[in-house]
Amino acid sequence: MFTQAEENYLKAIYALENESSESISTNNIALKMETKASSVTDMLKKLAAKKLVEYKPYKGVHLTFEGEKVALKVIRKHRLWEYFLVKKLKFSWDSVHEIAEQLEHIQSDDLVNSLDAFLGFPKKDPHGDPIPDKDGIVVSNTSINMLGMKVGDVGVLNGVKDSTDAFLRYLDKKNLALGDRIKIIDIEPYDNSVYIETKTHHMSISKHVAKNLYLKNKK
Repeated sequence: MFTQAEENYLKAIYALENESSESISTNNIALKMETKASSVTDMLKKLAAKKLVEYKPYKGVHLTFEGEKVALKVIRKHRLWEYFLVKKLKFSWDSVHEIAEQLEHIQSDDLVNSLDAFLGFPKKDPHGDPIPDKDGIVVSNTSINMLGMKVGDVGVLNGVKDSTDAFLRYLDKKNLALGDRIKIIDIEPYDNSVYIETKTHHMSISKHVAKNLYLKNKK
């Protein structure tokens, strides 16, 4: 059994490790957790004592095998609950994150496995993120970031990097949703803004928005 705070730290470190190949610093974690570096140091010592992380002061931290298992378990619960809330209870995709943050700490494996079966063993959550299975296996993401696409490329929107409420509401206003077919019409050299075509309309989106969208190539 682990505390909610411990699980939240492990999940944050897992996310940071997947964003960078370098060692994760206490400052990186502090920014992610929106807390003080001193508080992070105290928690890392506790996690290291439980053999969930390997931590050396001033040299960074990374998850142990056991720490990664715990992190993936929490992520699995979070994404399954998001899927349930959106697909079964009809919550909007921008309103489920905070609720799932609470539900992800439920400890019953039987409940989570039954939820997975009830939902039909979904592979991705409502934001396009892969859902780890009960053994902690995550299907590799073969999606391409929109900034890596060229003029004329066509893809299907199947993931977002930024799953904050504000960004998801922005996509709703732009009438962009997972599953939409998108064609790259033009890329502005000056600021890398992208002009795209969907089934229903054309629009220009900024580089900042484009870097948070992932598409599956469609030949």
